[in-house]
Amino acid sequence: MSDTAIPPRRGLTPGQKAAMGGAMLSMMLAALDQNIVNTALPRMVGDLGGMSHLSWVVTAFMLTSTSTTPLYGRLSDMYGRRRLFLVSISIFLAGSALCGLAQSMGELVAFRALQGIGAGGLLTLAQAAVGDVVSPRERPRYQGYFTCTFAVSSMIGPVLGGAITSLLSWRWVFYINIPVGILAVTLLMIGLTSQKAPTKNQPIDWPGALLLTGGTGALLLALSQGGTLGWTSPLVMALAAATVILYGAFWFREQRAAAPIVSFALFRNPVFARGVIVSGMMTFAMMGSTVFLPLYFQLVLGMDPAHAGMMLLPQVAGMVITSIIGGRIVSRIGKNKPFLLAGLILESIALGSLAVFATLGAAPGFFLISMGLLGLGIGMGMPNLTTAVQNATPHSQLGAATGAMSFLRSLGGAVGVAVSGALMTDRLTAALEKLGGTMDLSALMEKGVSALSAFTPDQQEAVASAYRQALTGNFLLSAIIMSLAFILVLPLPSVTLRDKIED
Repeated sequence: MSDTAIPPRRGLTPGQKAAMGGAMLSMMLAALDQNIVNTALPRMVGDLGGMSHLSWVVTAFMLTSTSTTPLYGRLSDMYGRRRLFLVSISIFLAGSALCGLAQSMGELVAFRALQGIGAGGLLTLAQAAVGDVVSPRERPRYQGYFTCTFAVSSMIGPVLGGAITSLLSWRWVFYINIPVGILAVTLLMIGLTSQKAPTKNQPIDWPGALLLTGGTGALLLALSQGGTLGWTSPLVMALAAATVILYGAFWFREQRAAAPIVSFALFRNPVFARGVIVSGMMTFAMMGSTVFLPLYFQLVLGMDPAHAGMMLLPQVAGMVITSIIGGRIVSRIGKNKPFLLAGLILESIALGSLAVFATLGAAPGFFLISMGLLGLGIGMGMPNLTTAVQNATPHSQLGAATGAMSFLRSLGGAVGVAVSGALMTDRLTAALEKLGGTMDLSALMEKGVSALSAFTPDQQEAVASAYRQALTGNFLLSAIIMSLAFILVLPLPSVTLRDKIED
């Protein structure tokens, strides 16, 4: 078959449709629980106390879910996606139930960590399951659906969390996972067949898993503590040193393990190596900018939280449009590099325009254009990047490859938020110190928007200008990172996506 030939379209069997539906529900659960608790945190503290442990409700989940993604990917290659899905969803649902029953903040943090252990498998296995069901050429269509699921779930998470907390209780933020999870695991058990695993007799690399978890935990703790204790504090410096040592030991271990958690041999393939690195860079850029956009809309443009949230809708709409339409086009032509490059260019332009509009103090309508372009770029870039990495990987190592990419995406997002937060804080502190006067700067740094009511109109305008200057740096940094990602992808060969699932 020539590169330009269009293979006949093959519809999914009922079992394959069930598997895809269960995988999308799994992705929805994982995406929702990354942020659905945020709006419920004040009520949790009111019921359980323990304000000092509040940030750990989020950090514990992020730590365990990030560090376990490569392990799930590798184990699914050894024992099959079906078994690992059952394990990960069972752990996730057990953690969800226990979170809803928690009687203290310490218990809630511990159960969130357990929930994260299960969630680490949901995103990785959901994307890997696509590779078990459809050929690489057909994957862009279905990866587009998964991108839509992730985008919508991420967007409605805070809204849904607030609604559930107001109408029922914060405990139902966790209980709601149980019926959805049961439906997901039922569909997966019906649709996913037992996978033959030629490597299942090889030993599990538990030392490697522990080293990876330890290194990731040290890194995430250093990032979370650096913004409060200072980047040169003894604790943060010790955590940074531990990160280097543990990751170095992990690399050394993986060179000698019979069945490594991360096969570094895969990185000899330039498509895989650059693909997973670019996935981390994309998440770094997106999280480093979009997490702080609502803050810009509220503090600089003077919007209330509801309107600030609505400003993000063009991004979701753009993701839905290009991920579905683009996925169908890529499946027909069998080439995904043009769409991947176009997505990265659009994201770079969108992030750069955010920096320009912020510098000029533009009206809200201009930011809507940027958000729409950003969504269009993400919808074209993310699913095609996943397809490119999977197409360059033997099917026997599909789980490990997808796990490595999911790990770097999660890690990239965490590092992006931390670095951008530190950049914003430094620039904001410098700008506010120039204002001086009678303003209570400590209250502003601690309480943010709520502290502005005590300021005069002139002071509020000065503070808005300071935040505008601070956040402009975040948008510019994200644009630079995304441009570098484009440069990394540019020299890669344009290959035709395979028509069959092969080992």
